[in-house]
Amino acid sequence: MRPNLPTLGAPPKRSPIGPVVAVSLILGGAAGGVWWWKQRLANATQEATAQAPVADAASDAGTVAAATPAAPVAAPSSDPVKAAGLERASVRIEGPLETALVGAAGADVGPALAQVVTRTLVWWVEVPTGILRGDTLDVLFQRRPNEEPLVHAVRFTSAKLGKTLSAYRFQPASEGAARYYLSSGDELELRLENSPLDDYEQVTSLLRDGRRHKGVDFRTPVGTPVKAPFAGVVKRKNWNWGSNGNCLELIESGGRGRRALFLHLDEVSKEIHAGTRFSTGQVIARSGNTGRSFAPHLHYQLMTQDDRVLDPFDQHKTHRRSLASRFKTAFDEEVGRLDGLLGTPVAGK
Repeated sequence: MRPNLPTLGAPPKRSPIGPVVAVSLILGGAAGGVWWWKQRLANATQEATAQAPVADAASDAGTVAAATPAAPVAAPSSDPVKAAGLERASVRIEGPLETALVGAAGADVGPALAQVVTRTLVWWVEVPTGILRGDTLDVLFQRRPNEEPLVHAVRFTSAKLGKTLSAYRFQPASEGAARYYLSSGDELELRLENSPLDDYEQVTSLLRDGRRHKGVDFRTPVGTPVKAPFAGVVKRKNWNWGSNGNCLELIESGGRGRRALFLHLDEVSKEIHAGTRFSTGQVIARSGNTGRSFAPHLHYQLMTQDDRVLDPFDQHKTHRRSLASRFKTAFDEEVGRLDGLLGTPVAGK
């Protein structure tokens, strides 16, 4: 007997598990491959971004930061004098002092600078006769709008004296006006004993400064007490007002008969008249800016009975004040700074 054969017409039945698993494996592998490729691209992009310059990143982001450079920083001046806000004039004098300084500093400031410098030189030599051809001058100064230049240091080599002299502007902390000092710390200016002023800012004119001025001008604020330099009696007041302003004339008692004139005063007391007597050091008036005066000051003039002009710096005993010891360190530092800015003397160039 033949064995039973399978029935023809329908395929034999198979388990569905095998094909499902195979398809799942194929799809899973494909998905995993796609994920791996995307991850790799993402990592590569991040690395490229991290390594890119900041300017490129800003450009990619559509910003304009890279197109707006920072404001340039000014380079410091290589000239220490300019960096200090000053100017230096160095001259060998071959004629008038003003001509030399106009040539060095310019016509706009030279004439005024010559006047200011003269106020220092006059304490060393008579001006102009004491300044000789070939003398040298180094000046540190500062321009000021509508004011005379401010001189910070002067160095003068004098053939007449055979030496170099220097003066430095310095204002001690908590003190009044700045003054000019020698390197020793002594004031450049001499002071009068029994002076008509206890204190003032500066002597701006002397008999020996070449201006043919008959008195000494003390720059001082309006209202500064003016004192009698000797015992005397008032001869007159407020004459020639257009030029002198409020003024007094005092005749010395005791036989010498010197005459002291005080011009450009503030208002003179009505109680003062011809014949009023004052003792040495007594306040007789206050300084002002009256008459032909261009800045507050006191004009002090000494004369003989026969109208001969006397120099107060010859008639009074004189002395120099010195800096208090507590200011000496700061002063020495300022002298060192100014000497450095003055540089090599023109005489040594």
